[in-house]
Amino acid sequence: MIVEETIRILLVDDQELVRYGFRLMLQATPGMAVVGEAGDGEEAIAATERLRPDVVLMDIRMPGIGGIEATKWITDHHHDTRVLVLTTYDLDDYAFGALGAGAAGFLLKDTRPDDLIAAIRAVHSGDAVVSPRITAKLIEVAAPHLGVRRGPAAADEAFEELTAREREIFILIGRGETNGEIATRLYLSESTVKAHVGRVLAKLDLRNRVEAVIRAYELGLVGQ
Repeated sequence: MIVEETIRILLVDDQELVRYGFRLMLQATPGMAVVGEAGDGEEAIAATERLRPDVVLMDIRMPGIGGIEATKWITDHHHDTRVLVLTTYDLDDYAFGALGAGAAGFLLKDTRPDDLIAAIRAVHSGDAVVSPRITAKLIEVAAPHLGVRRGPAAADEAFEELTAREREIFILIGRGETNGEIATRLYLSESTVKAHVGRVLAKLDLRNRVEAVIRAYELGLVGQ
């Protein structure tokens, strides 16, 4: 019998009622456990240090240390912890800032419960946060906010160190394809694709797939 791994979640929002709603929903979901809550960025950093959650649901606009600064600290110091940003608006400048700070992606606060649960599982497994194509499109829209500069891939030494297969997979990540879609396209197993993705991220010194989409856009490999 295969025992499903429990995903440990930290809730960060300055509104207690919002945290309460998320907690009720997630605690009732098999394979998920809310291990802590925080009302601002400072509390989120302390809770992450203490609890080492797998996934942090992070609000952006909070008093004191906000979500962007807290996200950057968490992703810089705890590479195994994924941050999902919660925002009211899908094209919120603050959400774009959080992506630049290393967040795995962002969701709207009115996201359907099933979509939120799927997103948490996807992030925990290292895959995309929301529909990958939407993520890729948002990155293109967000480029000015993130200070993205586009240039030829040949000018990037790290990209040149990728194998032919790794380059192929990197471009497909940049186009917003999931591991499953890449596996189908290239006639590979998902486990093989996941291994390739890990090597691509390591060679390019990227924290997650969202950063890979940004890098692919910067190099002029996608979004033209």
